[in-house]
Amino acid sequence: MRFDDVRAGAAAVAPMLIGVIPFGLVAGATPAANGFGLWAAVGLSTIVFAGASQLATADVLAGGGSAAVAALAACTINLRMLLYSASLAPHLTAEPLRRRLAAAYLLTDQAYAVSIARWTAPDDEPDRRLAFYLGGGGLLWVVWQISTVVGALIGSAVPEDLPLDFAVPLVFLVLLVPVVTSRPAAAAALVGGGTAVAAAEAGAGPLSVMAGALAGIAAGATTEVLRDRRRRAEPAEAAAEAPTDTDGGTGTQADPAP
Repeated sequence: MRFDDVRAGAAAVAPMLIGVIPFGLVAGATPAANGFGLWAAVGLSTIVFAGASQLATADVLAGGGSAAVAALAACTINLRMLLYSASLAPHLTAEPLRRRLAAAYLLTDQAYAVSIARWTAPDDEPDRRLAFYLGGGGLLWVVWQISTVVGALIGSAVPEDLPLDFAVPLVFLVLLVPVVTSRPAAAAALVGGGTAVAAAEAGAGPLSVMAGALAGIAAGATTEVLRDRRRRAEPAEAAAEAPTDTDGGTGTQADPAP
C-alpha cells in the first residue's frame, strides 16, 4: 500500500470537511443535550459512524422510543449505503475479506464520492484503489470523532441562534462538486434531490432519502442510455448524408473517364 495514494485520498476528502466538522459538532451535541452524556455520543460515532443515523437514534431514544425502533430508524436512513456498496464492490473484488470489511466500516458519502470518481477514470490503477479509499475514509473518521467529542463537551455553550443544523444539507451539497461532471450525473443530482424534497414534504420521513436515491439512479441511467444511443446514431447519420459518387460509393466523386 503506497503512502502517496493514502495521502491523495485524504487530500480529495479534505475540502469536504467544511461541512463535516459542523455536522460532527451537531452529532456530538445532540445526545449530550438529550441527557445521554459524552460516552453515548462517542459510542454512536464509533459504532454507527453515520451522522444522520446518529441524530435519528438520539431523537428516537430521547422521545421515549425503544432501542429497536431507534435501530430501525438508523438502518432505514442508511439504506443508501447498500447502493454505495453495490457500486464499489466490483472495484474491490481482488481485495481480501478483512480489507473489504475495513472499507465497509469506513464507507461514507464522502469516501464513496471521491473514490468512485477516481476509480472510473481512464487512468485508474486497480492495485492503488484501496489505499486511496482508506486515506479519504480514515481522515474523515478521525475528524468526525474529534468533532463529536468537541460537540458533546461544548454543545451547551454554543449559541442557539448559530445555524449548525445547516451543516447537514451542506455536507451533501459539497458531495456534488467532484461527481457532477456530466449530463447523467447532473440529471441524477437534480431528479434525486427534487424527489427527496418532494417525498419529505409528502410525509415520507427517512424514506425520502431512499426515494431520492432510487429516482436519481433511474434518471442518471436513463440519461446515459439516451446519450449513448445518440452517439451511436451520429456516425450512421453522417454516413447517410455523405455525398455519393456515380459508382454508388461515398466520399469523393469518381474520376471522369479518359
